[in-house]
Amino acid sequence: MKEFFNKLFNWERWSYDVIYLPIDIFWLWYGLKARHFWYFTPVNPTLIFAGFEGGSKKEMYEQLPAWTYPTTIFIEPATPFDEVKKKMEAAGLQYPVVVKPDSGMAGVLFRIIKDDVHLQTYHNAVGELYVLQKCIDTGLEYSVYYIRYPGETKGIITGLIVKDYLSVTGDGIKTLATLVTEHPVAKYKIAKLQKMHQAKWNNVIPAGEKFLLNPAGNHNTGAKFINLNHEIDQQLCDVFDKISNETGNYYFGRYDLKCPSLDDLKYGKHIDVLEFNGAGAAITHVFDRNMSYFSALKEIVRHWRHLYKIGKINNKNGVPYWSFWKGYSFMHKAKKNFRRMSAIDKQIP
Repeated sequence: MKEFFNKLFNWERWSYDVIYLPIDIFWLWYGLKARHFWYFTPVNPTLIFAGFEGGSKKEMYEQLPAWTYPTTIFIEPATPFDEVKKKMEAAGLQYPVVVKPDSGMAGVLFRIIKDDVHLQTYHNAVGELYVLQKCIDTGLEYSVYYIRYPGETKGIITGLIVKDYLSVTGDGIKTLATLVTEHPVAKYKIAKLQKMHQAKWNNVIPAGEKFLLNPAGNHNTGAKFINLNHEIDQQLCDVFDKISNETGNYYFGRYDLKCPSLDDLKYGKHIDVLEFNGAGAAITHVFDRNMSYFSALKEIVRHWRHLYKIGKINNKNGVPYWSFWKGYSFMHKAKKNFRRMSAIDKQIP
């Protein structure tokens, strides 16, 4: 009962379907105006389904400027493991490395791999093309929501956050298990966290030591999003105008990246883009725990208005809308694959 009321009064913990329910009418309205249910599909014309859901990370990385993201290779699940090792060596990749499925989202099957045994277990289980990438274990993780209209070289940044990964701080007395049980967010993820940290689960964490529970910067993994919209300025916009214009056809979405500091980010220095999430990218700054639910809904609808306008412009420029059944089929397959990956995610460390 306590958990029910805790979730009830913390709207950011609701499912997306529940969060969006009061504003679904606006989604339908923009679909009616465009005369296409999937009114967003022309928005990012070089990303399948405009990057809304079920897209390809390989497709996304191949369009980003090479200087913006860490060393990355792509591994087919049928590749012999010895060949995987050779590809890593050829790319100059050493442990630890990051792995994530090509069509993954929400942190599902995201792992930091530290040795051959763990990598081979992942390789044998993932069941689809996956990304193997240099692990950027320094700096802070930011999300930058960027929008640019077709035919323009200048865009706007509508959201900026820094992520605080799920962690606990030791007191020199309590075990990791106890600290997790007492944490306001981690206590709802005990089964997964125990599997991730089995070797240290009953260890006492030294006083003052911050123990990282999950290195994935996703809302569903327990990361806290801190709104930095007050730091948005023209200097920051210029950095992402440069990236966006080099990419060419990314008009709407969210850059997730690592950078040592906000100052470095504003000067375009030491940036490592982890992903670009397109038309379906969660508007992460609304999940700052200080934002009211109704303010969040207003912000989401504001972004949908941009989706509609950009899609309309690109459609006039020759980019077709997807038919209802094409989009429905794609979404059905994407959701089925996500359920498959979620089941595997629970089985491997």
